[in-house]
Amino acid sequence: MRRFRPGWIPTLVVLALLPGLIALGCWQLGRAEEKRVLLATYAERRVEAPIATAQLASNDDNAFRRVHLYGRFDAEHSVLLDNRMRDGQAGVELLQPFHDQASGQWLLINRGWLPWPDRRVPVHFNTPPQALALDASVYVSPGSTFQLHPDPEGGQWPHLLTAVDAAQLWPQLAREGYAHELRLEPGPAAYRLDWPVVAMGPEKHLGYAVQWFALAGALVLLYLYFGWHHNKEKRHGHRHSTGRA
Repeated sequence: MRRFRPGWIPTLVVLALLPGLIALGCWQLGRAEEKRVLLATYAERRVEAPIATAQLASNDDNAFRRVHLYGRFDAEHSVLLDNRMRDGQAGVELLQPFHDQASGQWLLINRGWLPWPDRRVPVHFNTPPQALALDASVYVSPGSTFQLHPDPEGGQWPHLLTAVDAAQLWPQLAREGYAHELRLEPGPAAYRLDWPVVAMGPEKHLGYAVQWFALAGALVLLYLYFGWHHNKEKRHGHRHSTGRA
């Protein structure tokens, strides 16, 4: 029987790369399952009746839960989320603090998307001064927020940010508020609201998992081929050298 001798360098390469490739494939499978659960939760809670703001504190899992609000927006402390694209057009999302009169709680409401074609001109938006009855849904980010260029605390309002964490905003305003963003439903204060539920669907994660596992399989096949082929070449070389002797 031919002996399997791949050499120590290919063996080290396989030992270094193979666990990582398999781990990446498994991680993508896990992410796909997380997205499936997230989408199922979204579909289930979209048909539920809105709850009162006071009930948010009694629920451990509020992702996508619909909430009924009554109160006023704070026009003095607006946040603009930069680099938000719609149909190939650059724009921002407008978030404003909202004081719910029924519970006395502050909430950070995302009013939707606004175009911003010319960055030399400030984004124009209006804030209703009167009390409003609104419906919104809780948005819980599936990962930690990453902000490229955060504004310094105490900077000029509205703040232009790449990401926002409501839990970190309230201490800046010396207020107690809900720790997650709420996304407004169609109504008198809403702008464009077509947010994707997830940035990447489960099928894409499955596709990436297949790619990582395919790379792992190709690496193993190359390793086996190199081991048998290298051994075969060594045996042929040994025979030729023996014949010349």
